[in-house]
Amino acid sequence: MANKNIIRKSGTILETLPSTHFKVKLDEGKEIMAHLAGKLRMFRIKILPGDRVQVELSPYDETKGRIVYRGR
Repeated sequence: MANKNIIRKSGTILETLPSTHFKVKLDEGKEIMAHLAGKLRMFRIKILPGDRVQVELSPYDETKGRIVYRGR
């Protein structure tokens, strides 16, 4: 069952941190911490600083997110 309250935003990877965590700067200027979603981890999609990504944010804590798509 999909959660309807998820917020999806675009951003750019600033920094790679240990254990598949990243610092992401959103297009609106805010910096958040994000981790890789399961499919990206399962298929070993590499994400480097400077990559464009889409992040899902929880409505409860908008400082943490999950990377669900890596753009080009």
